Amino acid sequence: MSRKYRFETEEHELFRKSLRKFLQKEAAPFYAQWEDDRMIPKAFWKKLGEMGFLCPQVEEKYGGLNLDFSYSVIILEELERIGTSLIGIGLHSDIVVPYIASYGNNEQKERWLPGCVTGDHITAVAMTEPGTGSDLANIKTAAIEDGDHYIVNGQKTFITNGIHADLVLTVVKTDPEAEPKHRGISLLMIEDGTPGFSKGRKLDKVGLHAQDTAELYFEDCRVPKENLIGLEGKGFRCLMEKLQQERLVVALGAQAASEEMVNMTVEYVKSREAFGKPVSSFQNTQFKLAELATQVEVGHAFLESVIEDHLAGKNIVSKVSMAKYWLTDTSKHIANECMQLHGGYGYMEEYEIARRYRDVPVAAIYAGTNEIMKTIIAKNMGL
Repeated sequence: MSRKYRFETEEHELFRKSLRKFLQKEAAPFYAQWEDDRMIPKAFWKKLGEMGFLCPQVEEKYGGLNLDFSYSVIILEELERIGTSLIGIGLHSDIVVPYIASYGNNEQKERWLPGCVTGDHITAVAMTEPGTGSDLANIKTAAIEDGDHYIVNGQKTFITNGIHADLVLTVVKTDPEAEPKHRGISLLMIEDGTPGFSKGRKLDKVGLHAQDTAELYFEDCRVPKENLIGLEGKGFRCLMEKLQQERLVVALGAQAASEEMVNMTVEYVKSREAFGKPVSSFQNTQFKLAELATQVEVGHAFLESVIEDHLAGKNIVSKVSMAKYWLTDTSKHIANECMQLHGGYGYMEEYEIARRYRDVPVAAIYAGTNEIMKTIIAKNMGL
């Protein structure tokens, strides 16, 4: 069951068809191998770029298609249908590149955006540190002025696209003494190959095996001042403005994963027999799947409403926090129930539900934990 959104036009439909055909040829047959290799090849990024499936929102003068976020919705869904390890592509197109597009100056846009569109530049955003996750104001990575450069020292961890990244949007403290602390935060684009910038090991995760997640180190790393994105000391405000879309990206992935898991489980229980009849004929199976299908339907309706508000430019901080927490928690529940309905085969790596079961839980942690989402909702309720 693949659902259409109200905003989808014939153009969207053709775009989806073209993307799905491309992914069936260029991603689906190789995905299991990418999981084994623990890496998605850069060649695949380049193919996405050639087809116009990276950064569709970028202006035409920088090589983009100048499309709105509704096309990203389609890309994010279709990538998730192949597998959650492709989340780094959504991070590149819909989380990192918008910082350049919104806050970058003309020189920065000309320097970086065309390569982001073609897949020659892969981006990452470096927020999390070994001692700091959701509490961004307390990051320790410092960028101290030195003539026309900043000297950066610090460490980042759990960085999506960390191994492949050519451009790392790095959250730094340009004023470690600032009070309140968030006023000392700035955004620096640090390029691969900059002296003093090194990539650590590729982290070994429970799931998302093909997605490259890394530790990054900055030791007396000299970054030119022209790599400052936006204004010095205003980085926290930029982050708050863009986290809305980041959380929507995660919610979209969770919803698409839930739909896929229910679909594959319905097919499985119809084909599997127990006690001489299909597992789908047992009342427990029927009731479980009726419940899960309802949760997916409710999730889709709410998500559609959030997307429409986002496309209309509304402030959806509370609403997107609700979507992010509820849809990711729901996908964890659905993964658990669907694995159970697969019986012993659900625990076998050759069945896709096993991979989904591994991949789903982290969405409740990244882009702000679900506990942080509830804190935001409660605060906006005046509590």
